[in-house]
Amino acid sequence: MGMIVVTGGAGFIGSNLLAALERRGGADLVCVDRLGDGDKWRNIAKRELADIVLPERLFEFLDAHRTKVEAVFHLGAISSTTESKVDLIVEQNFRTSLALWNWCAKNSTRFIYASSAATYGDGSAGFADDDSLGGLAKLRPLNPYGWSKHVFDRRVARLLADKSARPAQHVGLKFFNVYGPNEYHKGGQRSVVHHLYPRAVAGEPARLFKSHNPAYPDGGQMRDFVWVGDCISVMIWLLDHGQVNGLFNLGTGKARSFADLARALYTAIDRDTNLEYIDTPEAIRDKYQYFTEARMERLRAAGYALPMTSLEDGIQTYVRDHLATADPYV
Repeated sequence: MGMIVVTGGAGFIGSNLLAALERRGGADLVCVDRLGDGDKWRNIAKRELADIVLPERLFEFLDAHRTKVEAVFHLGAISSTTESKVDLIVEQNFRTSLALWNWCAKNSTRFIYASSAATYGDGSAGFADDDSLGGLAKLRPLNPYGWSKHVFDRRVARLLADKSARPAQHVGLKFFNVYGPNEYHKGGQRSVVHHLYPRAVAGEPARLFKSHNPAYPDGGQMRDFVWVGDCISVMIWLLDHGQVNGLFNLGTGKARSFADLARALYTAIDRDTNLEYIDTPEAIRDKYQYFTEARMERLRAAGYALPMTSLEDGIQTYVRDHLATADPYV
């Protein structure tokens, strides 16, 4: 039996991916992550795993199992948009990614990695997933996290343009605003849905940021909110279509407002919408994105045909099947 390695496997998207890979069957599953001393381990508590590997032992593990590893899903990263230790971000988000690319190229292994919508910065250059050298050069990320993802996307584009060795399959996914189960350990990086849910069920008003841009009303700031299940469906589809390569957006293709999200949440818990607006913190105000929307034409053109879950349906599923249950984990 072959082996599939998922870095960041105990994280939000990674643990959902491992659950889907387990349902799919046909391969030993390896989780690469650091569990720490909290409840992150619960994200993978239901999984059958061949091994759990610390990130610092990743390449030792890969070398020892090089003939078995069929694919590497590289989802592990420092994902905080407010992390200020840039050297650490570079080491983990760029250099580790590059080393994995090289390992997969050398060993003819498939490589699917997480990029981010944060690479688009304020969106002034648009949200088209143009993976050409010129197209990528136009983007201006607003924080070290987004930049670290972007500089790796650009390195991949250069290696491909120079016809350097490449993995058996190479795909980058620019995740937009993902929400869903197993994000509970993420603290301030949890989705807005999860942030608002405890206040809503307690009968308190949901707090949203005021707008500091005259083009958008309070709560009218817009994001492409994507259900984690759709992200997993795309990744499983890629695994089943090894001929697909490239850098793709992964969102719904339709921006929705934070107020829309809050209304969908109150509907899901069967209560009247109750909103309160607070100032956007000054520390992030000048870097705040007011609009993101994935252009999904390239992924559709590559052959992915399943519909994306609506915001209302995704939140309803999240609440009913996870947040409102005794065991919210996948």
